[in-house]
Amino acid sequence: MIALPKHTEVLIAGAGPSGLMMAAQLLRYGVIPTIIDTRQGPTNQSKALAVQARSLEIYRQMGLVEQVLKEGKPAAGAMLHREGEVIATLPLQNAGTGQTRYPYVLMFPQSKNERVLLDYLTLNCCPVYWQTSLVTLKQTESGVEAELQTGDNTQMVNCGYVVGADGAHSVVRKQLGIPFNGDTYQHKFYLADIKINNFFTDDFVHLYLSGKGFAGFFLMPEEGNFRVVGNLPTALDNDAEKSFDDVLPHLRAITALPLDVEQVNWFTIYKLHHRMADKFSEGRCFLVGDAAHIHSPVGGQGMNTGLQDAYNLAWKLAGVVNGQFGPGILNSYAEERMPVARDLLNSTDKVFNMVTSQSLFSSFVKRFIVPPALKFFGKSDKIRAAFFKGVSQTGISYRHSTLSRQLGYQAIIQAGDRLPYLEIFDEKKQTKTDIHAWCSKPGFTLITIGIIQESYLFTLAKWITQKYNLTLNFFHLPPSDKNQHVLDRFEVRPGQRKALIIRPDMHIGYMNDIVDIEMMDAYLRDVVGFVV
Repeated sequence: MIALPKHTEVLIAGAGPSGLMMAAQLLRYGVIPTIIDTRQGPTNQSKALAVQARSLEIYRQMGLVEQVLKEGKPAAGAMLHREGEVIATLPLQNAGTGQTRYPYVLMFPQSKNERVLLDYLTLNCCPVYWQTSLVTLKQTESGVEAELQTGDNTQMVNCGYVVGADGAHSVVRKQLGIPFNGDTYQHKFYLADIKINNFFTDDFVHLYLSGKGFAGFFLMPEEGNFRVVGNLPTALDNDAEKSFDDVLPHLRAITALPLDVEQVNWFTIYKLHHRMADKFSEGRCFLVGDAAHIHSPVGGQGMNTGLQDAYNLAWKLAGVVNGQFGPGILNSYAEERMPVARDLLNSTDKVFNMVTSQSLFSSFVKRFIVPPALKFFGKSDKIRAAFFKGVSQTGISYRHSTLSRQLGYQAIIQAGDRLPYLEIFDEKKQTKTDIHAWCSKPGFTLITIGIIQESYLFTLAKWITQKYNLTLNFFHLPPSDKNQHVLDRFEVRPGQRKALIIRPDMHIGYMNDIVDIEMMDAYLRDVVGFVV
């Protein structure tokens, strides 16, 4: 067994998707964390299924997206059934065209996500200390003292910072005394990964609503395999041991299908919760993923939100550890991510309650309102695009963050927004690329757009080299017929110019109609907190 270090800059409790992403992102910035988990090893259960476009963009930035795409399967959309009939279809394939390089929802189970991230950690010589639990935490002025236990052995580890990615029952959160407010949904649900013969040859998610309950069939990457989620019938709501065979008659009654099940790979019964921590940070300790918020699986948002929590926190924490930023930047993590989690809990809660409710009003809505509404949505490219923007998490913005500075014209795209995905022609290299590829390296990226004299571009490059070398990348996009769509999107009119400073997480931090070194320097120094 590998011995634990006595000191670590960052201790990560939990090696699920959020914890592994946190570790992987820190490694990109040269910080080697210590990551522990109480389990014996990574999960072999599929668990969360959907990987949204925003997560795929993160994987691309890390150089991992091709492997993810190779092993995943895009969902074509959703099909709503009632009493054996298809009552509505919501096609989502390519609904996000023009919004992202990945205009779909990819089915790529949590177990595979964990494997991809674990491989990344292994390549960067960062082990996971399995079968190791956090016992106690004690914060001091200079760090955190953590008591860890492996088997019968306990050890004190001095940590600069601690990240709790240890799930809904987070020891980190409990040690910090942070309330986890919310509730538990009344009904029990079952979840199964099965292989079915002769049904669902398409790539749609199939949802069944009836007076007897609901069930959903979510495609998995393997041929003929599906994740089935449904409400546990009242007759089975007892403490007796159950199997998939016990719920199969109820499932057949809801779907009006014979359902020839070839194999059951996983079956579990559980209750769902919707809770959120009162705080996402306390001193030198932070919460990400399920340790900070849990909610219903509606829309496949849970795992993706945890990945983005880690993505948001990691570059800030790494900058502080490396002495590049002052510690004040860490306050922006909770400031930016708590509103996202709160909105997500509210929206998923409303949809989930409507789907699962057996009230007369809910039954009326599901039978007479939802089908025509979905049919209307399916025919409108604009509505489908708006829906995709929300589900894909590409629409998340931090406009009200203390790190966002919008100067000059109040454009449609503003500081705090995710950098839009735009294909561009690189005039310097004479090749096609895209604006996200320009932001693939760790650190901030300065992008100037419009007519700028060569001598001033040289001055900009010199300023960056002298004050922000290796922490601020620089690209310039001059006007051209091939890139006019980029200028139009950022509302750069003839004779005008624009300066954008893109954060490491591909959100726009600074946006100005004036390309001015002193103003950009003030943003990096006074707002971000660069130590120069």
